[in-house]
Amino acid sequence: MKKIFCYIVLFLSVVGCSVHYSLSGASISPDVKTFSVAYIPNYAANKQATLSDIMTEGLKDKFRSSAGLSLVSSNGDLQFSGSIVDYSTSYQGVTASQLAAQTRLTISVQIKYINKTDEKQNFDKRFSAYRDFEATQSLSDVEDVLIKEISEEIIESIFLESVANW
Repeated sequence: MKKIFCYIVLFLSVVGCSVHYSLSGASISPDVKTFSVAYIPNYAANKQATLSDIMTEGLKDKFRSSAGLSLVSSNGDLQFSGSIVDYSTSYQGVTASQLAAQTRLTISVQIKYINKTDEKQNFDKRFSAYRDFEATQSLSDVEDVLIKEISEEIIESIFLESVANW
């Protein structure tokens, strides 16, 4: 009789969980079914033509593939909006001949997140990432690869900040 009772308690505790867990690290309430991403404009002093599209579409793709939510055009259960606020290069380190050893490309995005099912999760936060490249290379030679890497890192940070709840 004790064994049956233990099995019933174990079964009910497993079935009764109210949080959805996934292999992506997301912990999303079962009440959340949709998400929306507003276009992310580029307000950085230095403009890069495709960056807004890369960030906007990348964020949509991340949530479609990793959170299992449906994309809606507006007013999703989870809502993302924001802008690109920095796209800049700076010199890093100096060689023995007084030349820059590396150049750093930095991208920063200000993101506003609204969780309609749990307002305590809302935030308005800046996310930044960078990559260094050899100063002997021109930005145009490495820009596409660096933008892809930096954007993926920023999008992953936004994803974890909004739904990981660690």
